[in-house]
Amino acid sequence: MSAPRLIMFDMDGTLIDSGAIIAEHMAAAFVSHGLDAPTRDKTNTIIGLSLELAVQNLAQCDAETALTLAETYRGHYRAMLAAGERHEPLYAGALDALVRLRAHEASLLGIATGKGLSGVHRILALHDLADHFVTLQTPDHNPSKPHPGMILRACSETGIDPDRTVMIGDTVFDMELGRAAGARTIGVTWGYHDRVALEESGAEIIVHDYADLDAAIEKVLS
Repeated sequence: MSAPRLIMFDMDGTLIDSGAIIAEHMAAAFVSHGLDAPTRDKTNTIIGLSLELAVQNLAQCDAETALTLAETYRGHYRAMLAAGERHEPLYAGALDALVRLRAHEASLLGIATGKGLSGVHRILALHDLADHFVTLQTPDHNPSKPHPGMILRACSETGIDPDRTVMIGDTVFDMELGRAAGARTIGVTWGYHDRVALEESGAEIIVHDYADLDAAIEKVLS
């Protein structure tokens, strides 16, 4: 049997395509408080951070104002969910990749995301994915990315060393998280940060399609 390995996935921009919804509600929150709405491109730069930190970076405001903006953002998001009008789709190939990787005898799968834990549970239930993951790491019980805490906690929970762990994500925060924790890193280009940014922040391999992910994992963990 192969040595155990831990495969950690980012969520927004890696498993689910949530950028348009995030940008929409971020703009609504800012406008509600008399601020200029951030552009979609600007909002893309902070996806992956914990919500309060993301808002603070976008608004260039103090922590108290960021908390207020974040709660307004959550209110807009909750209203959307209550109306049942929209949801965040999985990227093409994501489900098949998760099924393949979960079936690998040595693989354990986890989540490391800036999304809150209640949101993670909602997404996993929406797409019937809860059984695929053995560890869920969020800002509810960790510092925001790129602090290494999410991966180090996942490694502690699973008993797998960081050097047998790979972080898969679409943002520089994912790559910096992986590098800071001593894990391997794979950047994906279907999300919100571009290839150059991923490479400069420490991605060991870049993949452009979920079909190529298995081989990339084998390569970085060989």
